[in-house]
Amino acid sequence: MSKFNIVISILLICSLAQAKGDWPDFRGPAGNGHVLSAETGQVPIEWSETKNVKWKTAIPHKGWSSPVVFGKRVWLTTATEDGHDFFVLCVNAETGEILVNKKVFHSDNPEALGNNLNCYAAPSPVVEDGRVYVHFGSYGTACLNAETFEVIWQRSDLECRHFRGPGSSPILFENLLILTMDGVDVQYLVALDKTTGKNVWKTPRTVDFKDLGPDGKPLLEGDQRKAFSTPLLIEFKEKLQMLTLGAKAVYAYNPKTGLELWQVRHPSYSGAARPVYGNGIVYFAIGFDPVGFIAVRVDGKGDVSDSHVLWQTKRSVPRMPSPILTGELLFWVTDNGIANCVDAKTGARIWKHRLGGNYCSSPILVGEHLYFFDRDGKGIVLKAASELHTVAVNRLDEGLMASPAVTGNALIVRTKTHLYRIQAE
Repeated sequence: MSKFNIVISILLICSLAQAKGDWPDFRGPAGNGHVLSAETGQVPIEWSETKNVKWKTAIPHKGWSSPVVFGKRVWLTTATEDGHDFFVLCVNAETGEILVNKKVFHSDNPEALGNNLNCYAAPSPVVEDGRVYVHFGSYGTACLNAETFEVIWQRSDLECRHFRGPGSSPILFENLLILTMDGVDVQYLVALDKTTGKNVWKTPRTVDFKDLGPDGKPLLEGDQRKAFSTPLLIEFKEKLQMLTLGAKAVYAYNPKTGLELWQVRHPSYSGAARPVYGNGIVYFAIGFDPVGFIAVRVDGKGDVSDSHVLWQTKRSVPRMPSPILTGELLFWVTDNGIANCVDAKTGARIWKHRLGGNYCSSPILVGEHLYFFDRDGKGIVLKAASELHTVAVNRLDEGLMASPAVTGNALIVRTKTHLYRIQAE
């Protein structure tokens, strides 16, 4: 085995070990919404404001960032509703006590959001042993000591006009913290040295917006250039790829160097869902106007728009919630509450079911159960199977914009106003 492959194996083993009680990324230890803990059978399928709630903690200000968990600490971010001040919070995972509420950035002139679907603290933190990394797009990125809460380094000089607010979450890879900056003015990825915060590589998106407007007209500055998605790291044939959704194209990069490996052009923008991957295929919900979902083989090189799209659909697909892949079944919920089960190889729809409500939060898979949370407080548990089966319908006082986390046998759920630990009584 080569030295490189040994490193890959060690990284995978560490990820699995970390997953036993930690949720270090907004979609879990593998970045795909799967709970890998041995205690999944004990995670509650039923809850309410008076049932299976170990604690409930009010969270100040406003934030859609998903909670992340390491050890006995939960991390999340908030910002004032006017976008002037930005905070990192740490909560005791056992008691719900807020251990720190620390202002890390200030902006004199934040740009107005223009809608109520985003806020100034939407990107989720990412955490590892001893350090937590928080990101507010161009408003600032910081690394803090996870024990003392002291700032180790911070950056507020990365250009990007977010227009609707930041959305893409950071990811960790080896010694790198990788950020996605898809704005209306510039679109690029940048890797920072996680110990110093200094740039290691920076790669611009290569799609040519001038050729993609209707009737051959150049696209104007605005939403058509934006995206909100978070990259996914995969291994394919003993090589790493970083898969990422941008406006008008999806891409694969070498995460060590930022080198673009391949791309597939598409017609959409403002995509927020994180891709999922399995068996040599990556699945993207590509965004808005038009909505769409594509399955792409990852063995390409260069522009593979005409050769590597395995299947695609525009019917009943999400714009913001990320999908879940398990085995040969692909599950998702649309923004307006229609759950779907799809054959991952062919794209053939196996079933769909109206859950009701509206959704931003991405689902998670706990054992054989899928958990969906809507923007009004409803939490629905379905069987992750080719036959539709509703297991439970639950409700909290407020709804979710963030995605839930799991630690041990408990759900960590952030609503618009509170953080909960949902655990069997």
